[in-house]
Amino acid sequence: MGSVVISLDAELGWGYVDYDDPPARVRHARSGWRTLLSMFDEYDVPATWAVVGHLMLEDCDGEHADVPASEGWFSKERDSGRFGSDQRFGGGLVKAVADASADHELGSHSFSHPEFDRIDRAWADAEVARCVELADERGYDLDSFAFPRNSVGHRDVLAEHGFTCYRGVSPVVDADSPLKPLRTLTGGTPLDRRSLLVAPRTDDHGLVNVPASLYLFSFEGTAQRIADPILGDPIVRAARRGIDQAADGDGVFHVWLHPNNVWREYTRERVRAILEYLDERRRDSALTVETMNSVAEAVR
Repeated sequence: MGSVVISLDAELGWGYVDYDDPPARVRHARSGWRTLLSMFDEYDVPATWAVVGHLMLEDCDGEHADVPASEGWFSKERDSGRFGSDQRFGGGLVKAVADASADHELGSHSFSHPEFDRIDRAWADAEVARCVELADERGYDLDSFAFPRNSVGHRDVLAEHGFTCYRGVSPVVDADSPLKPLRTLTGGTPLDRRSLLVAPRTDDHGLVNVPASLYLFSFEGTAQRIADPILGDPIVRAARRGIDQAADGDGVFHVWLHPNNVWREYTRERVRAILEYLDERRRDSALTVETMNSVAEAVR
């Protein structure tokens, strides 16, 4: 039988440190984080929380001399009016993940969220090293890595710092395809027969690539508001289809999201509907829910 993996990019404001105008949902990231923790506990669903390392700090100088970032990278952090402490620090939230009833995994999402395919090796090494250091000081082990914006790069650095796996880009959904909205709309219907399962593999650095299957908030805005009353939520339909495929066959159905995605009523309803169906299929089949690291251990 197959399994389901849920991974989260837990970043608060760091996901938009290079934006002049972050989306409104970022202001609700903390409440979304706690909402997800509550839902996961309710359904006893473990997830991999890939946390931006800076969130583990209680305070800082805003300079970070030990991270050789590009000039001006941390400048927004020194503007408390633009980038407040509630977006920069989150040690209590990270501890809440570690202390939750559900057996979550804490992973890494870098220290300050640069895109790894656009930075040099020294910067990447410092980003990863600082995360490992902060986690070690707090008694956390880091095995899994989610690349900021899914921009895979410097995998050798992850291997050198003891990581075992990372979330790879989806082989199922081409984010740049002009057909993506149509495929999302028809997902879970007879019009779309694609498998949503992925097959984790060990790469040339000895790391296990656990590819994504589906981003749970890839279908939003006007199209979503039009589709919902007519067809129902297409993401929920696609997720149910992936869960069924995992329950009935071999492979991994790997979904991912951000805590900041869960900020409106329909976003909470979407996640709850998926977790309810996952719980139902887990009870009537041999389907399991795993973390990225547990998948990697099985592959390795």
